[in-house]
Amino acid sequence: MKKNIGNKLALYPTPATVVGTVGEDGKVNWMLVAHVGIVSHSKLMLSVHSAHYSVKAIDATKRLAVNLIDEEFLATADYAGTVSGAKTDKSGLFKYHLGEAGMPIIEQSPLAMECEVIDTYEIDGFKNYVCSILDTYVEEEKLDRQGKPDYAKLRPVLFEMPTYKYLRTGDVLGDCMKMGKALGETINGNAK
Repeated sequence: MKKNIGNKLALYPTPATVVGTVGEDGKVNWMLVAHVGIVSHSKLMLSVHSAHYSVKAIDATKRLAVNLIDEEFLATADYAGTVSGAKTDKSGLFKYHLGEAGMPIIEQSPLAMECEVIDTYEIDGFKNYVCSILDTYVEEEKLDRQGKPDYAKLRPVLFEMPTYKYLRTGDVLGDCMKMGKALGETINGNAK
């Protein structure tokens, strides 16, 4: 029997990311963001509290970089989320280079995406940025044979909101669509 725990948001965990921005003054800033989602096969969304220092840079430039976090630099990424760029210069936290679209790509991040904001809406004190992906950078050894990101190798860190914990990823449970198809064949008596 399930217990009703009220109107709790329970879609966690989500990928933990470090968002890199470049302000109008050319200064790089880093922000920890775990309110991320997919809105189509070529768009993503970031939800950021409006008070964050990086919001000004995103609103001005309409550009940002989303850097996946792995365990190797989790503590530094977490630190980026504990201090404000308004009070602390976070530009030197990570070794980085500017990608082709001019956004900061963390060297340690196994996968990063440069994005352009195409729509913004505000709700409950959060700015929600719908972004087109301009460029995706992946460490070559973290690609599969078809040249796609291999998440068993990437092992991105996940964030779980109710307890504020980071979780490990990487175990493959099965192939999407193949598991259901095999079950359907068994259910329908077509098992081979």
